[in-house]
Amino acid sequence: MLNTSTVGSVGGEAVSAEIFALDGVEAFVQPQWYAAYTRANHERRVADQLVERGVEHFLPQYESMRKWKDRKVRLQMPLFPGYVFVHLALQNRLKVLEVPGVAYLVGFAGKPVAVPEGEFEKIRGFLKQGFRAEPHPYLEAGRRVRVRNGPLEGMEGIVARRKNGNRLVISLELIQRAMAVDLDGADLEALP
Repeated sequence: MLNTSTVGSVGGEAVSAEIFALDGVEAFVQPQWYAAYTRANHERRVADQLVERGVEHFLPQYESMRKWKDRKVRLQMPLFPGYVFVHLALQNRLKVLEVPGVAYLVGFAGKPVAVPEGEFEKIRGFLKQGFRAEPHPYLEAGRRVRVRNGPLEGMEGIVARRKNGNRLVISLELIQRAMAVDLDGADLEALP
């Protein structure tokens, strides 16, 4: 058992070393999903290297039609350009950081921060079911709504109008990226 000696006080109450140690140890050994920031256009190369190193990863992609000089081509493009998601315990982070093309794990103050599990699993499940999504510019302002039903139920985002319907922009705050999904307006409810 860890020592529970007092290390300071917050709001007049003693804070023990055990609280800090357990949080740090648990984050260090418990596998979670993190966003690995990659060099430009290196997402697939990084994903291939992660397979070779036995690191579980997720590279969400969408299909894009591109026009070249002599033909049109369908390409698989990263949904969140510059990012590959990795599932690992922080004690194993060097397996990812040593991959050519990986710059760092996204975080604050030099410490990696896990992607919120609920948001990540809903987006991953949505894409696995074959629904179409595409990148969208990250938006901070606008009308916020919540999805009332369907595979994205409970997710919050911003409504953007599109020709014949509503488009929901879902933002991942941690990596400051967003994706746009076409939804029926009846599936959305306004947030205060």
